[in-house]
Amino acid sequence: MKEKFYAYIQDLQDTITSKLEEVDGKAVFREDLWDRPEGGGGRTRVIENGTVFEKGGVNISRVFGPLAPAMQQHFGVGDVDFYACGLSLVLHPKNPMVPTVHANWRYFEMYEKDGTLVDQWFGGGQDLTPYYLFEEDARHFHHVCKSACDRHNPDFYPDYKKRCDLYFWNSHRDEARGIGGLFFDYCKLSEEMSVDDWYKFVTDIGDSFLSAYVPIVERRKELSYSEENRNWQEIRRGRYVEFNLVHDKGTLFGLKTNGRIESILMSLPPHVQWVYDHQPEEGSEEEKLLKVLKEPREWV
Repeated sequence: MKEKFYAYIQDLQDTITSKLEEVDGKAVFREDLWDRPEGGGGRTRVIENGTVFEKGGVNISRVFGPLAPAMQQHFGVGDVDFYACGLSLVLHPKNPMVPTVHANWRYFEMYEKDGTLVDQWFGGGQDLTPYYLFEEDARHFHHVCKSACDRHNPDFYPDYKKRCDLYFWNSHRDEARGIGGLFFDYCKLSEEMSVDDWYKFVTDIGDSFLSAYVPIVERRKELSYSEENRNWQEIRRGRYVEFNLVHDKGTLFGLKTNGRIESILMSLPPHVQWVYDHQPEEGSEEEKLLKVLKEPREWV
């Protein structure tokens, strides 16, 4: 399964980066191959200073070896080995009317020292972070997520949508990072789902990503915007940074397993502001967004 899923994310990376280059029309992804001393490595692809995408990355990695003590404690296991592979992407568009997007699809295994498989599971999801709320875009993104989930289990979308709202919550700000999407983890063998069933589900979600995001980009990338719109985007990007550095499990896992720093911090936007006690004007489009972030909504 680990080889099967790694082959899948290699192909998916090619598909996604090719389409995003086509959408941008100017910038191309820079590829960076890297090795992890303890075992494994990855293929980082970063796009910068494009017509549409100010900064973004679509990265795959495959890392393995002894599980770090901090992660042993996290998983409640002893001295075991692990294998993890996945694709992570974050895209920060230049135009404030185009939302930032994040997605991740991953597979994890743990073994005894003699190689006996102890556990295995899939995880992942995709979520949207707009700076200006277009309800049509939110409904489209969630509709694609729900359609992909419904092909496997009608309970998946409401469950994983709720988990996404709970996970991408900046508790120190008491607000959501964005308008959500899907979040699932520890998808293991059960009476209802085989490991191969989970593979089919996760790859279906991965295959749906471009149809969830690209139509939104195409609708909004040519819209005009002001310096004030750009300032608001950068202030909201600050909240994005806060979540990734304070709460995000993927970031923390990478740092605790001696991951590649440039790849881990690829998700951080290039231009950010922190303005003291910034409050949007009452009745403004900026305030409209904040109201939605304070109380997650049902979009489909």
